[in-house]
Amino acid sequence: MTDWARENVPLLTGVLSAVALALVFGAVGGVIPSSILPRASDGVLAAIPHLNAAISLTAIGTILLGWRAISRGNVERHRAFMLTSFGLFAAFLVGYLYRLVLVGTAEFPGPETVYTFVYLPFLAIHILLAIVCIPFVFYALLLAATRPYTELYDTRHAWVGMVGAVLWLISFGMGIGVYLLLHHVY
Repeated sequence: MTDWARENVPLLTGVLSAVALALVFGAVGGVIPSSILPRASDGVLAAIPHLNAAISLTAIGTILLGWRAISRGNVERHRAFMLTSFGLFAAFLVGYLYRLVLVGTAEFPGPETVYTFVYLPFLAIHILLAIVCIPFVFYALLLAATRPYTELYDTRHAWVGMVGAVLWLISFGMGIGVYLLLHHVY
């Protein structure tokens, strides 16, 4: 990356975070018109939540393996696992947003009491953590992308990466919980 990027990691983090969140909120709010996307078959659209649950579970594994690798001093393995985790997150987000724009949000099929006192609070925490983790993840990735690994020890990469990874893990895990409540429990 350029020297400009190296010197502007916080700015790039803010821009990338804003773009990612704008896409999500735009899809949720119906700002992105479904007419701009090609429509997949109903079978493909129905399969996306199941595929995204598998992607989330895989991402949990790669984040944990990346954490384990760096704790053992294996920087290359850590980098590979964390980049894989980010790729899985991007694949999840593309599938989620695609389905959201074309189909809309999923209706909770369970009882109103469970919806009000379990599902909504669980979903709210999941969404909050997903939003909060985005800048941490971008910041850690941008620091790693703009510096040789030996210089990362002089940055906040380890701390920001740890916070981002914890939030990411919890968010992915809660996302699987939301999926289970929507598609298997009720």
